[in-house]
Amino acid sequence: MNTLKIILRYLFAVLMILAGVNHFLKPTGYLPFVPDFLPQMAIVYLSGIVEIAVGLAVFIPKYRHWGTLGILILMLVFLPLHTLDFFSQNPAIGSHQAAVIRLPIQFVLIAWAWFIHKN
Repeated sequence: MNTLKIILRYLFAVLMILAGVNHFLKPTGYLPFVPDFLPQMAIVYLSGIVEIAVGLAVFIPKYRHWGTLGILILMLVFLPLHTLDFFSQNPAIGSHQAAVIRLPIQFVLIAWAWFIHKN
């Protein structure tokens, strides 16, 4: 297997685990992304658990396929959130400049997730 792909796979897995842990360390930072009519804290914590789970799955050969697929799905699910934020008057990410930077990064993350998932 390509060494670069292995490195990128594990790097993305670590980033997912760290992002998931951050949902528990700084949950209020994620609240602006969750609509008010939903159970905000529950969704923040649940999404953190999912991020940790898919990241850990990448390190377990038996579940690696599902872990990389989970990362890809999460990146695709996050795209509409970041797109809406891009066009929002008050972006949840904090500023229009941050939203402008964040949206193209999401496309890079989707491509990265596709790359580590495909055979």
